[in-house]
Amino acid sequence: MRTFIVLILIVTFVPCTKPVQPAPLTAAEAPKETGLERIAEPDPTKFPRMQDLAQWKNPQLVVREDGIGLVDLENHEIHILKLEQVEAELVSLPESAWPYGRAVLLSQAALMDNSERAKVRLRENRGLLVGTLKNLHVQIREAPGTEILRPTQ
Repeated sequence: MRTFIVLILIVTFVPCTKPVQPAPLTAAEAPKETGLERIAEPDPTKFPRMQDLAQWKNPQLVVREDGIGLVDLENHEIHILKLEQVEAELVSLPESAWPYGRAVLLSQAALMDNSERAKVRLRENRGLLVGTLKNLHVQIREAPGTEILRPTQ
């Protein structure tokens, strides 16, 4: 009899409980607007094949030991940026610079100096750049090879 009463109480009160609502995001937890939201999500169906990456039309970034290179497709130059400038430079690009959506081609420059220190700087710059791009919700397409264009000063 007790089991029956307990079962009736459980069946009666369980449906009355409300589902747990997730706590609202605080200002610190809310996604930060970057200005890149205006760019469409990446569309991998539009990406050129790996053997055709020379045809890439979206922004191209080159990890270098002395900073981050932004390839200027019109002038065939690489503009050297500090890591903290990358976001502003990407945001300043017109929507027409993003035909594949919010994706960049990422390559790595050949070392100018084969020292261990230069290798460490290159790895640090790469890691920080990848983190920045992930925070900006920019998809990364990895490119094989090394830098073939010379930087502009």
